[in-house]
Amino acid sequence: MKELLTEFELIVDSCEQPIERPREYKEQKKYYSGKKKNHTFKNQLIVLPSGKDIIDVVAGKPGPKSDIKLFRESRKGFDSNQKFNGDKAYQGEELTKTPHKKPKKQELTPEQKERNKELASERIFVEHLIRLVKIFRVAQERFRLKSSKYEQIIMTICGLVRLRIGTFIL
Repeated sequence: MKELLTEFELIVDSCEQPIERPREYKEQKKYYSGKKKNHTFKNQLIVLPSGKDIIDVVAGKPGPKSDIKLFRESRKGFDSNQKFNGDKAYQGEELTKTPHKKPKKQELTPEQKERNKELASERIFVEHLIRLVKIFRVAQERFRLKSSKYEQIIMTICGLVRLRIGTFIL
């Protein structure tokens, strides 16, 4: 399976979901995301080009964990020559195409802007699949159930999304 995937350039992206504030201070610190100004779980989806299938899901990691750290942990399950396509959060990672950042007090060249648009048009499919996951209210709003059930619920929702897009055949 790993060898088949090396033919494709997989698309990776992460999203966060708010959770109930943990009671204990150490737990609060562990899950507080400065980006969302809330306590969150982080999920990462890796999909095929054109959004044809969800390849890998990492669910229920603490919110402050950066996208690239989460990606480096999950990348171990893939071939070492696997290519990926990500957003600016994945810059610096080998074999990962990312858009150009605007230099300080400068502008991007027209070629760089055009390249960023091309990358965005390739990456949009992972955003569409994240939207399909977040159609389910339990994956969109504040998660109020037991946190130990979170990963199981997100995996079930991803299975339902795969069924909906026609890749999961019973």
